[in-house]
Amino acid sequence: MRERLVRSVFQPLVELETGRVVGYEALARGPAGTRLESPAALFAAAADGGWLAELDWRCRASAVEAAAAAGLAAPFSLFVNVEPETVGSECPDDLQPLLTQATSFPVVLEITERALLERPRELLRAVANAREQGSGIAIDDVGADPRSLALMPFLEPDVIKLDLQLIQGRPTREVALTVNAVRAEAERTGAAILAEGIETHAHEEIALSIGATIGQGYLYGRPGALIPTLRVGKPLRLRPNGGSTEITPFQLMSERCDVRRSAKPFLIEVSKQLEAEALALGETAVVLAAFQHERYLTAKTRVRYGSLAENLAFIGVLGNGITAEPLSHVRGADLAPDDPLIDEWNIAVVAPHFAACLTARDLGDLGPEDERRFDYALTFRRELAVAAATAMLNHF
Repeated sequence: MRERLVRSVFQPLVELETGRVVGYEALARGPAGTRLESPAALFAAAADGGWLAELDWRCRASAVEAAAAAGLAAPFSLFVNVEPETVGSECPDDLQPLLTQATSFPVVLEITERALLERPRELLRAVANAREQGSGIAIDDVGADPRSLALMPFLEPDVIKLDLQLIQGRPTREVALTVNAVRAEAERTGAAILAEGIETHAHEEIALSIGATIGQGYLYGRPGALIPTLRVGKPLRLRPNGGSTEITPFQLMSERCDVRRSAKPFLIEVSKQLEAEALALGETAVVLAAFQHERYLTAKTRVRYGSLAENLAFIGVLGNGITAEPLSHVRGADLAPDDPLIDEWNIAVVAPHFAACLTARDLGDLGPEDERRFDYALTFRRELAVAAATAMLNHF
């Protein structure tokens, strides 16, 4: 039976300054002594058999059940992994009772940037639902892929988990880029920085030097049975749900920014300038744009966006008639004729150290194209630009 395939082992997460435990990560294992004991083999078999989502939910349920049976309670947190392909899937009915046992301790869901790249709308909604239920969010393997840096602002993680190569490898410019971006995000939001792969005291010193406050690795314990320690650290600070993203960028920004009026040629140049900023930022930048209709994604615009797609972490474009992949490596989404975004022309750029958004509302002029007028707002306020970009990302 599939329900017998899964068991959980646990590894402690500790405060680096005190050695006190703040939580445990649940790690899935298959039946001991079999080929499927390895989680990689187990999940590969599930993917081949078409029951990956079921396995992912069973791993979560197994972790919660085992933690509850071991007497885990707040202030400890339980970290569980979520497979990108299963985000937004429905929990099987028979597992619901097991998952409701997570009432005495907070659960932190670990996700990767791949989940947001593959299923952004589902992930944003799943994150909102998780936070409404009191769960936290951790972004995993930060540093393994530059795109994780670009997508951190959209997830607003409570915990940022640094990939073990940042601790165990040699210092490089890429490591410095990752650390600087993570430190900036943590400074802005209060997210905790967790270093994985700490096996020696030298690794611990590196983790402390780059700003981590929590550590995980063999130095503190190998995966095994969960026996809650008496050395209890401070509870993790989990943020509440940030609210609905069912709002357009213009609706959002017009309430908080100076609104001006302009004809189309000036706004085209402002858009090009923001695109140039994104191109200079490179692989840690995200660009999201709404073009009203597919006809406004002109040949010249396609050339510019093709160049952006070759260099940036994520490019997404919206508009009536736009296909799922209007250009190579560009995500597209079709807007229904009655979607409020149809009346807006938007471009948002988000990167670790830069964020901006131009939003313009069509005034409905019927004259020559160059004489079309828009009410527009422009912001470089990070929290506002990210919120506007998230409103667009929610359409993909």
